[in-house]
Amino acid sequence: MSAENGTPDTPAGSTPPTTAPRPEPIRFFGTTWVHHDNGYTARRIAVAVGSLAAAAVSCLVLRVAYQGLQIADIGGFVSLLVVVMFAICSALAFRTTYEGFTRRADPDRQASLRGLLAIGFVGSLLAYFVRSLTEAPGEKLHRAEYEQAREQHEKRTARRSGNPSKKKRRRT
Repeated sequence: MSAENGTPDTPAGSTPPTTAPRPEPIRFFGTTWVHHDNGYTARRIAVAVGSLAAAAVSCLVLRVAYQGLQIADIGGFVSLLVVVMFAICSALAFRTTYEGFTRRADPDRQASLRGLLAIGFVGSLLAYFVRSLTEAPGEKLHRAEYEQAREQHEKRTARRSGNPSKKKRRRT
């Protein structure tokens, strides 16, 4: 309805807009993943190169931090603990991020893993890179949800032919 005069927004005789499900946008891709159009391939290449470059820069930053620990001469045990911590956190972050592209994550679990994922940011970047080699990260999950929503919408909006009250009854 128009807010000014209370008339319907759709002209007389036209059908109102459908409430068909809309695809959920994916970061860096928008809704281009639906039909793989509007530069989808270029975006995938850019995301792959960008995430790999960010992971490489992150590794350089971690190396500088490690060299700072060596200069501080804190000892071999602590240096080993730092390296092992970043390796384990990166591996867990890789797995968590990669699995998050195929199924919805539990919000409570994500909240509890936030610190671990922040420490293992290199693993998350590498998971993003690996996934973008085959598809937009999260495309498989979004496509499955979108197809299911479309099927449910089609079932709800399917119309029967004819008036059921005028249906001839069978005599047995």
